[in-house]
Amino acid sequence: MRSFGPIPLLVTAVAAGSAGALLTLSLSAPAPARPDTCTHPRQGDRASYATSFADAVARATPAVVSIYAAHKSQGLPADSGPDPRPLHPPGPPPAARATGLGAGVILTADGLILTNRHVVQSATGIRVVMAGGRVLAARVLGEDPDTDLAVLKVDAADLPTVPLGDPRVLRAGDVALAIGNPYGVGQSVTQGIVSAIGRSELGLTPIEDFIQTDAAINPGNSGGALINERGELIGINTAIYSETGTADGIGFAIPSDLAVAVALTIAERGQVPRGWIGLRGRSVTPELAETFGLRAAAGILVSSTLPDSPAAQAGLRPGDVVTRVDEHPVQTPRDLLDAIAGVGPDQTVSLEVWRGSERLQTRTVTERRPVPAK
Repeated sequence: MRSFGPIPLLVTAVAAGSAGALLTLSLSAPAPARPDTCTHPRQGDRASYATSFADAVARATPAVVSIYAAHKSQGLPADSGPDPRPLHPPGPPPAARATGLGAGVILTADGLILTNRHVVQSATGIRVVMAGGRVLAARVLGEDPDTDLAVLKVDAADLPTVPLGDPRVLRAGDVALAIGNPYGVGQSVTQGIVSAIGRSELGLTPIEDFIQTDAAINPGNSGGALINERGELIGINTAIYSETGTADGIGFAIPSDLAVAVALTIAERGQVPRGWIGLRGRSVTPELAETFGLRAAAGILVSSTLPDSPAAQAGLRPGDVVTRVDEHPVQTPRDLLDAIAGVGPDQTVSLEVWRGSERLQTRTVTERRPVPAK
């Protein structure tokens, strides 16, 4: 799990108080007769119970694994599994057990596992532990710094796979369940809602289109599953905003459609080659259109272009509004990113641009998206 914001180490305990109960006795009325039998809801009678997400959890958890990654010269014992250290150790762990902790999601029955790059980056050895306790050695197939995703491979067959959902239909208020291995205590599930969608410009990764959730995400949840009420994967838990380093109700997950597309490309090519034109901007809103007197009611308002970038060479400048890339209308930064990155490097693209009340057509040649600094 990645966190941002000040992170002094702090463990907060919440104690629940108890309230007294008022017992009223009636001396004049006889006590009611005790029934011979007690009536309980029948097993499987869901209407008799409070809302439960147990079925959804049961669909997803077999395909969520815990990940333990050794770094540098620390070594990874052959039988590495869950770390037996206490929940809040008084000091640093022994070198032989100092492993990176995270989670992952099994995408294919032959052992393709999706996780966060920061969980396994520079690892010298990786073990994954399945929900039933089975331990498997894993290797890294490839990483994508732009999204902080990585793909692992284990040599196994007939593994359970996670059912896929559609994050594009999510709305704020939808149920969200986070599955991972917080603090190494073992597979755990937390429940919350989708707080927002399309979060970007957080400074976490070059490509940002996060689902925000208040389902608790803690160290060890990185790379784990965010699922909906049907047990379908809607996101990969990645980061939190916290002043304590622990869950404060603001967590972020990479949408599953983006994450799975990246994973399949890595599995095929070992990397994700993306087109790039060196442009930054934001979605046009009615407020922005009114403030800046924009003719275009939708599109990407250019905030800056990098010197000598394809966007600069095409003549784009701050204040322009990009409305179309080739035949694809663009209304959000994600739309623009998908359209440019999707064509790959060294490809000619046509841009439709509004500059004040004038509509322009320009062309440029994409470059390979730069690899972000580590």
